[in-house]
Amino acid sequence: MAQAVNESPPSAALVTGAASGIGRAIAALLHERGWQVFICDADPEAVRRFQADLPGIEAVVCNIADPENAKAAVAAVLEKTGGRIELLVNNAGIAGMTGPVEDIDPDDWRRTLDVNVNGTFYFLHEIVPAMKRAGRGVILNIASTAALFGYPNRTPYAASKWAIVGLTKTLAMELGPFGIRVNAICPGSVEGPRIEGVIARDAAKRGTTPEAVRHIYESQVSMRSFVSADDIARMCAFLASEEARLVSGQIVAVDGHTESLSVPL
Repeated sequence: MAQAVNESPPSAALVTGAASGIGRAIAALLHERGWQVFICDADPEAVRRFQADLPGIEAVVCNIADPENAKAAVAAVLEKTGGRIELLVNNAGIAGMTGPVEDIDPDDWRRTLDVNVNGTFYFLHEIVPAMKRAGRGVILNIASTAALFGYPNRTPYAASKWAIVGLTKTLAMELGPFGIRVNAICPGSVEGPRIEGVIARDAAKRGTTPEAVRHIYESQVSMRSFVSADDIARMCAFLASEEARLVSGQIVAVDGHTESLSVPL
């Protein structure tokens, strides 16, 4: 009689802000490729729809800007995986307010940094110890091409994404000796409702039409095209794989080559 072979459990991944958009595409692709995937998102209705559409992925509601919420979400995942998370994708983020710096509401400034920067830190704070104990792990921070250029009229967002790049570079140095790789992905303009909202707000500030602003955004890119959430998901899957085992501390743009984020109408 053949003896049963003990198979190791699938690697566990946690993706924040993943009930829709880029995060959803990342979670779905990782699940398809055999990862045990967990997601969190601040939108209860989006989480409900996600669970209905992708029942093989566990999803919870979590406000990542609240350190206690973040701690509880991570603890719940670690309990279900026996204390291991091999991949953390810090995807959650908000667009922030559009306008010249003197018009930016201080509350909006704080909210943007609370979600985009502090929320990322809270998850790192809770998950890195588990990765250190395991002696391995992959952290992927979703930044933006706004972290590579100045971005007129988007100061809260740009500042938060530049912070993510600094965090990524520093953690790659700090965590490399523990077998943990850290990289950032910088998407360009990504097709979907979020960029449509950004375009609409930008058009209102400029006193022009969304179509005119869309043309400007497209003309900022060498390939004259927006990227898709699936483009970002595929890069995440690659960077999380053994094929990228020595790729760390890198800021990878998936954007069709952005030339500038400041093109006048």
